[in-house]
Amino acid sequence: HGILNGVDYNLWDPARDPHISAPYSPGKIAGKQVCKEALIREMNLDPLLAKRPLLGMISRLDAQKGLDLLLEILDDMLALDVGLVVLGSGDEQIQRSIQEAADRHPGHVKLTTGFDEPLAHRIIAGADILLIPSRYEPCGLTQMYALKYGTAPVVRATGGLEDTITVFNPREGEGNGFKFGAYESGAFLAAVQKAVETFQDSRVWNRLMANGMKEDFSWEQSAQRYRALYDSLIVNQQ
Repeated sequence: HGILNGVDYNLWDPARDPHISAPYSPGKIAGKQVCKEALIREMNLDPLLAKRPLLGMISRLDAQKGLDLLLEILDDMLALDVGLVVLGSGDEQIQRSIQEAADRHPGHVKLTTGFDEPLAHRIIAGADILLIPSRYEPCGLTQMYALKYGTAPVVRATGGLEDTITVFNPREGEGNGFKFGAYESGAFLAAVQKAVETFQDSRVWNRLMANGMKEDFSWEQSAQRYRALYDSLIVNQQ
């Protein structure tokens, strides 16, 4: 049996998050753009990115988290005229490589090293897309946070990422994010390109955001699954 982690929506809710620049909710989404523009200013990025996709990544900087794939596609991804904000620490060579990319693409990449939970909230609120290209991921929480904040996850289809993210279908208006299967840089880039392409249609993108924000990954849901499992074990012993 596999039971997902739960999210504490008392701490992770854009309607009442004290760490972000403006509150927002599915019915009052304007604050999302305010948070994006505030993050762009805070990270000293190009102001023109306010109208382009802003990508975020909050992760341990390690190959297990897919950072090797990110480095392989970084220049091609930035050629899509996007911004990238990364928060994390770990492998020193990975940190140097991301910083070198920031030097090559001034105003489009910002790396902040270390752990900063308030900044993590601001990145998730201000980004349009959250990258989670993990090699493996037993469950994961950041994709659940992202959904609540109307930030579309781009994930590798593994573990809990596979379980929580469904590929968005623009025609049907169903799904909550973007996925790729093979652990290959080309597959990751294709998923990012699909997300960036979808972003161009604001009506469709708003539907995607709404889909994510209505998901419920609260501990209440996980607790019910634990209880059902325990009840089934008791019945089987009788």
